[in-house]
Amino acid sequence: MPGITRRRALTATAALAVTATVTTLAAPAASATGHDHPMPMPETFDEVYKGRRIQGRPMTTGHGGHHHEHGGGYEVLIDGVPLHVMRNADSSWISVVSHYAPVPTPRAAARAAVDELQGAPLLPFPAN
Repeated sequence: MPGITRRRALTATAALAVTATVTTLAAPAASATGHDHPMPMPETFDEVYKGRRIQGRPMTTGHGGHHHEHGGGYEVLIDGVPLHVMRNADSSWISVVSHYAPVPTPRAAARAAVDELQGAPLLPFPAN
C-alpha cells in the first residue's frame, strides 16, 4: 500500500483551508438571520377595514405553540378570530389566507386577508 504523496498532502491541505474559509465567512451571515438578533415588534393596531375589525398586538402569555413560533410573538385577529401569520427572514409577513403574497407589516397581512375573504368569515386555523 503506497504512502501519502506530496500531491495528496497538498490537496488535502487545500481542501481543509477552503472548508475553513467558507465556514468562517458563512457563520456571521447565519447568525444574523437566526434568533440571536430578534426583529423589532410591529406596532399594535385596531381598526375597521372594509367592515371587518382587524387587530394586531403582541401575544399575551398563555398562547403558545405553532402560532407563537412563526408570528414572532405577535397575533393578528379578524373579527376576533386569529389569523395565522408568519414573519419571513426578510421581515416581510404572510398569512394562511394570502400565503404567496408577502407584505411589509401584519396590518397589511390582515388587510390582504380581508380582501381575499371577500366577506366570507375567517375560520379558525387548526394548530399542529
